[in-house]
Amino acid sequence: MEYRHAAIPAVAGGLMLTLLLWWAGASADALDLDGATGALGIETVNALRSWLNPWAYDPRPGASVTATADGASYLALRDTAMQIRFVAVFLFYAAGALLLVRRLPAERGRVWQALLALWAWGVVAGTLAVTVSAPWMIASGGRGSYRFLPQLAALASAGRTVLVPLALAAAAWTVFVTRVALRNTEPQPREDVPARTAVVAATVGTAVVAVSVVLLSYQANAARIQTMFTGGGFLGEPGDLLRQWLLLSAWSGPSGIGLWDWLLVLFGDVLLLAVVWCALRWLPGMLTRVSVPAMAVCTVCAVVLGLLVRHLWRVVAVEGGTTSWHLLRAASGLGEGTSAAVLWGTLAGVTATVVLRVTGRGAEAPVRAAAGDRSGG
Repeated sequence: MEYRHAAIPAVAGGLMLTLLLWWAGASADALDLDGATGALGIETVNALRSWLNPWAYDPRPGASVTATADGASYLALRDTAMQIRFVAVFLFYAAGALLLVRRLPAERGRVWQALLALWAWGVVAGTLAVTVSAPWMIASGGRGSYRFLPQLAALASAGRTVLVPLALAAAAWTVFVTRVALRNTEPQPREDVPARTAVVAATVGTAVVAVSVVLLSYQANAARIQTMFTGGGFLGEPGDLLRQWLLLSAWSGPSGIGLWDWLLVLFGDVLLLAVVWCALRWLPGMLTRVSVPAMAVCTVCAVVLGLLVRHLWRVVAVEGGTTSWHLLRAASGLGEGTSAAVLWGTLAGVTATVVLRVTGRGAEAPVRAAAGDRSGG
């Protein structure tokens, strides 16, 4: 699929996600109306406010230092942060969707794969947009020089819950526009990758992700990561930020809980790694061309989907509550780990691509030699 054709659904999806997030942020004002707390309950209102406020263009009361002489400047900084956030959402989503639409077109046999990849990429695009705009948001609070990195970590992890359903809607719209654009075109080619080569690449790529899930996420190692770089100065406390970008899980020994419950919790991590392995196993045969950018982006999406599957498993099988408070708490965990998924998914995708090429060349050499012997004989 040519770039000029793929750009149409990518731009359409980016506009859809941006408009949906703007609408969600504008809806936050409704929570302050008289009767909202009585109708929804204070817990629901507080949860919805925490989900929607990161995308609300208008500042919350007391959020900016308006009482000082520089209050207007701080408000202008917040407006700038929100402008950067919404523009970044559009640009990040459109750029990733352009690559996904070209390499994983939503044609017959690839529709569900494209939908899931675009859904996960919408969550990634929103997370990156919040992270990019966070320095301006910190400065708008009038205390940008105080514990800058912990503030950056806290703001960069906001607004992910609402991203999950809205990214799904944007992905469905992108797939629909792609299907319309592809209605008069021939089926796109598929990469021919030997099964053994794909299995080796998937195993090595999954091992890269397992470094975070198994090794770094162990409680003792995670504590060292958070505390070993603590110091003074403007950039002296990167612990929270490192945890956010390095850890895909959090686990320890079965102390205080039964062995069966501990195994149920850990099975969520097994599901995460299984989703990543299956995606890396099938991706080479689904893509129109195996390239480093395509594999990296698709692997990031696979890790995000694995995180969503793990979260669903823990909500249904481990916690198992059905009260409104439980459902709100469970929904608040949607999108957790997306920042680390960007890092480890990229590393795993690049590693799997390198293994595919190296292993593929090694597999082609004996075949070519045998063909030469037959032709010579």
